[in-house]
Amino acid sequence: MSPFSSLSSLSGMTRRRFLNASVAATACSVLPGGYAAELLSSGSDQPAGKSTLNPNWKDEGVLDLTNSPHAKLKTVPIRAVEIKQGFWSPRRATNVSSSIPSMHDELLEHGRMDNFLRLENRSSAPQRGPVYSDSDVYKWAEAVGFAMQSEPLPELRRTTDDMIQTVVAAQEKSGYLNTYFVGEHLSQRMQPKIQEGGHELYCIGHLLQGAIAYYRATGDPTLLNAGMRFIDDFLLPDYGPGPNQKAIVAGHPEIEMSLIELYRTTGNRRYLDLAGYILHGDDRLHLRPESIVYLYCGIPFTSRTKLEGHAVRAMYACCGATDYYLETGDPEYWKTLNHLWQDLSEHQMYITGGVGARSDGESFGNPYELPNAQAYGESCAAIGNMMWNWRMLAASGESRFADVMERALYNGINSGMSLDGKLYCYRNPLAHDSSTGDKIRNPWYDTTCCPPNLERTLAALPGYFYSTSDDGVYVHLYDNSEMNWRLHTGTALHIKQETNYPWEGDVRLHVHLAAPESFTLYVRIPAWSRKTAVTLNDKPIEDVKAGEYLPIHNHWSGHDHVEISFDMQPQLVHANPAVVDDMGRVAIQRGPIVYCMEQLDQTAGREPIEFYGYTAQLTSDTMHKFEPELLGGVVTLEHPGSFAGAPKSDALYLTGQPTPAADAKATSLKLIPYYAWANREDSSMQVWIPYVRA
Repeated sequence: MSPFSSLSSLSGMTRRRFLNASVAATACSVLPGGYAAELLSSGSDQPAGKSTLNPNWKDEGVLDLTNSPHAKLKTVPIRAVEIKQGFWSPRRATNVSSSIPSMHDELLEHGRMDNFLRLENRSSAPQRGPVYSDSDVYKWAEAVGFAMQSEPLPELRRTTDDMIQTVVAAQEKSGYLNTYFVGEHLSQRMQPKIQEGGHELYCIGHLLQGAIAYYRATGDPTLLNAGMRFIDDFLLPDYGPGPNQKAIVAGHPEIEMSLIELYRTTGNRRYLDLAGYILHGDDRLHLRPESIVYLYCGIPFTSRTKLEGHAVRAMYACCGATDYYLETGDPEYWKTLNHLWQDLSEHQMYITGGVGARSDGESFGNPYELPNAQAYGESCAAIGNMMWNWRMLAASGESRFADVMERALYNGINSGMSLDGKLYCYRNPLAHDSSTGDKIRNPWYDTTCCPPNLERTLAALPGYFYSTSDDGVYVHLYDNSEMNWRLHTGTALHIKQETNYPWEGDVRLHVHLAAPESFTLYVRIPAWSRKTAVTLNDKPIEDVKAGEYLPIHNHWSGHDHVEISFDMQPQLVHANPAVVDDMGRVAIQRGPIVYCMEQLDQTAGREPIEFYGYTAQLTSDTMHKFEPELLGGVVTLEHPGSFAGAPKSDALYLTGQPTPAADAKATSLKLIPYYAWANREDSSMQVWIPYVRA
């Protein structure tokens, strides 16, 4: 049981006193012996611990789960996996050559570095940007760190090193580092009400994540040391559950997962304990009910029963809570996380893997509230969805979590960046009317969280392809790639993927070992593949189930191959009737790719009002074709439909029974991958298409 989950059963003891008394002893049970002994011998209310950076920083993955006792799957370092020419390689190359450099220029142009230089008397420019502007720099540095784990990038490193020196030079002697809460805002620093929306801990959380990624790329701890100084010298002495400490609320969850990754990086258990305290909340703060909903923090995480409030906050909170479970094994956390995941998958997630229905508060809506044109679907929320499911996958080894990762990655995340890598979607609607003039892709937003978030995700992508376990290796994602890593026995392992996925369904895996050994190769069979054929050394494997990992146990000789053939037949998808925006509509998916109609691809009806005249037939006669010159090379679909033209009347309401348009003409609807929409001229778009029965 969690040290924070049964407070109501303790008579005569406040939550603060209980936290002080129990956090040390409970955490001892889940930590390496050395750290536990140090804590038990410390004799202090605050858990003691020393930070020792892992000298094997090159072996750490996107997350370092090497010593996480409740991680069934262990991460493989980014540098151990090379994504070859295929679907993702052009995207990642553009990210390094175009997106990251151009975002650096945008950060400079919009004063993000001037904010630091001003504190060093090297700039007279006023503070620019919202309270969370520092985090833009830190997420960008994280993207660079992940990118450099795949290749050296010396010029980009020099640029980033200079920026890091500027950042750390602005740190105060106390350890505090924030460019907004200075000068006229100094008195607001870490005040209870300011913590709700001031993003101080959100910013330092992103600093820690960026610093860890950069350390794992270069071995340079400069930025990481600054982050630890903030926690060790400024935060831990004066903030926490102690009677002489001030209360903390995350405000925007982010600090929790970054503290736990810092714990994994240093072995200092105080960081894990602090994350647990923040996840539990502090009842001294007396948050308003609407704040508890919107902020998705401030009360015990294990008391949550549904996803609500700000979507990114909720996703990041779930990430931190899953990280906490991976280190502690608290069953109440696992129970809550699975309950929330069911809410996500059954009530709150778009077909694209996006989350967050409402623009008001960038928030979740009611169950089944999934509008299309008004969908918010912030890019950061889809990324948060992938990040959370990555952690749930590590805890369980269950394919359902990898399926959601894939859905979000190929659709709701991939749509967030233009094909040239310089324009970004903050929101990702599933329908668009070009007559509104709404510009969906832009090079900059004053709240520019999404662009560097997309950049860090693409840079980190190799680290999501594979995992290891005590009994073997898991293959999560498919693309031309090579992994050079090792089994838990220490045996060197090389896996090579050859495929044209996701345009074709055939995947060939070559498995090479330094010496023959028995282990299990787990290959993911996506839930969308209704019929999948798998062979090992040309011999068929039986009992292949959609939506599960197929365990292939074998005494691997060192030169074996596995062939997989997924069912790539396009599928019509219809929503639960409770999703009112999708009633009478279908979407079309092929493999992991969700498709959409853009008006400019259709043969008739160029006026925006005419786009509403298209309908799809309920038939499986969908044709596909690879078009190498279109949108960087995509498979397009042709589906039978009809076109009725513009409405025959301008009247808003008509009496009588509605009847199908008598003069509707048969036509073929052309569909492109959703991720590629809004990359040409402005054009109306829809994922969910009205249907008529054939």
